[in-house]
Amino acid sequence: MSLLKKIYETRDFLTAKGVQKPEFGLILGSGLGELAEEIENALVLNYADIPNWGRSTVSGHAGKLIYGELAGRKVLALQGRFHYYEGNSMELVTFPIRIMKALGCQGLIVTNAAGGIGFGPGTLMAISDHINLTGANPLMGENLDDFGFRFPDMSNAYTADYREVAHQVADKIGIKLDEGVYIGVSGPSYETPAEIRAFKTLGADAVGMSTVPEVIVAVHSGLKVLGISAITNYAAGISENALTHSEVVEMMGKMASQLKALILGTIEAIDMNADYAAHHRMAEYGGFKL
Repeated sequence: MSLLKKIYETRDFLTAKGVQKPEFGLILGSGLGELAEEIENALVLNYADIPNWGRSTVSGHAGKLIYGELAGRKVLALQGRFHYYEGNSMELVTFPIRIMKALGCQGLIVTNAAGGIGFGPGTLMAISDHINLTGANPLMGENLDDFGFRFPDMSNAYTADYREVAHQVADKIGIKLDEGVYIGVSGPSYETPAEIRAFKTLGADAVGMSTVPEVIVAVHSGLKVLGISAITNYAAGISENALTHSEVVEMMGKMASQLKALILGTIEAIDMNADYAAHHRMAEYGGFKL
């Protein structure tokens, strides 16, 4: 079955289940799944029950798709994402983004737990840009013309207006929100100290094993994007401590309340009628055709 036919099938399945024109898609990273508990009038679907959907195998990722209302907006939330290092294809890793667009989402809020290069543990970092060192690009292969251009512009991948709103919300509720560049790697091994020194030279402030493929597909699909990294640990070589996934999940638990408040406030504050650049690009292209 072609990718487009899979998208049609999954979209129609979810629509039949009651998913109706969500405004935002949410991807909740390691240890961040409890934000989904804030969703009201929730429709909860196990990943295993959704056609063409992947499986989440990593601790801290519950494997549920949740549709409902959050901060007065209709959202479609992934309580657990798919990673390239799990053996998934890039098509599968980014398939939920295609579905979000097909169902009507206008914006994507993506979160992750990341290692700090320019920032220390406990920092919330709005992603201003990324560096793709995963070794792959999810747009390779036949272009999905119904979604976007063959060669999408990535110069405003992380929508500046969304970041501005997030900073305003952070200031209002008394949360420190930094900003920096995220470098995406394939994993699953953590990076070596030499790699971290190289990443610092390249201009990276945080490193992780997700987000980049999803954002590339989001941009290709004309979605506006807000990315937030929760810095849960120092990257390799910056601290003498060994890196463990349990440390990541534990730190996320400590940061969850601030991150929840930031995301809730930002979703509520974003003006869905604002004339953002991503909308311009899709209007010029002719819009989404599915």
